[in-house]
Amino acid sequence: MTVKPAPTENLLTPSEVATLFRVDPKTVTRWAKSGKLSSIRTLGGHRRYLESEVRELLTGVPQQRSE
Repeated sequence: MTVKPAPTENLLTPSEVATLFRVDPKTVTRWAKSGKLSSIRTLGGHRRYLESEVRELLTGVPQQRSE
């Protein structure tokens, strides 16, 4: 799903999103293709993700416990 960002909305690269979720950037791209995460396409065809949406999803992910 492609959305139009607010003028002040921060955009994240697939690599930045992958670092936050501790997954591979290809996983983030699959999430976008499946509709789990909306993306914005740059003029060069690269995906960018709304920081607010990523942070919202991140709060729903259980935190990893250190043992």
